[in-house]
Amino acid sequence: MGTKDKRVDAYIKQAAPFARPILERIRDDYHKASGKISEDVKWGVPAFVHQGLVGGMAAFKRHVSFGFWRADELPDPEDLFGGKGGSLFTAKVSDLKDLPTRTTLRGYVKRAVALNAQAGARATPKKKGARKPAPKTPPDLAAALEKNARARKTFEDFPPSARRDYVEWITEAKREATRAKRLATTLAWLGEGKRRHWKYENC
Repeated sequence: MGTKDKRVDAYIKQAAPFARPILERIRDDYHKASGKISEDVKWGVPAFVHQGLVGGMAAFKRHVSFGFWRADELPDPEDLFGGKGGSLFTAKVSDLKDLPTRTTLRGYVKRAVALNAQAGARATPKKKGARKPAPKTPPDLAAALEKNARARKTFEDFPPSARRDYVEWITEAKREATRAKRLATTLAWLGEGKRRHWKYENC
């Protein structure tokens, strides 16, 4: 049985007036699509979870973004992602009427939940006391950090989870060019003291 989180209630209440009905609609469609959906807050924004992260939503000054964690594996018949399926917050709307129909959005949610169920291994986070070990830094990142003292200090001061976000982002790149671009971005953000998902921490 899914559950709602009071932190999500507070997030919606604090959002701009235009954003509140949009956030409520998205939230409602997640729960109506699957009674197994639970809520969480990740990177400072509402997230929907079942057997792993399913999707999320975030309110900004002029729009609300939403999407699905495994969007790159999700069919996109309505072109919600505009060809950018890899991002969690790709779809953007500024008015309630701009949201896809309830049937459409719930269909996306159901398919996203099914992907997690098929994966099996992508379970919900383990309870406290079963933390993952610190990630192993890949050679190219380690070499780059050796040449950038500021970025290295930020990376070393981060908790394992924050380091893991960067390591996984880099190592999951399928093309060398993509990996190189992510590595350069990582160094720039670390040099500014930023976490991988800093854009969504204070929205």
